[in-house]
Amino acid sequence: MQRVGDEVHLDEDEARSGSTPHIVRYVLIASLILAILAMSAIWISRAWWEQSPPQGHPVTAEEHALGG
Repeated sequence: MQRVGDEVHLDEDEARSGSTPHIVRYVLIASLILAILAMSAIWISRAWWEQSPPQGHPVTAEEHALGG
């Protein structure tokens, strides 16, 4: 803290009464990675389970479009 006449000059940490550990950056990166992994796991598992027809016979494009 410096006094110049009637003015008081403060550093960033003094003005905010603390420091910035930049933890928000790491929380955002971790949550982004977890969201990508979760969405990928859901997509891959759904594609894997729907890969083979339930009765074991081939399904035509028309049957697939109609949900059969």
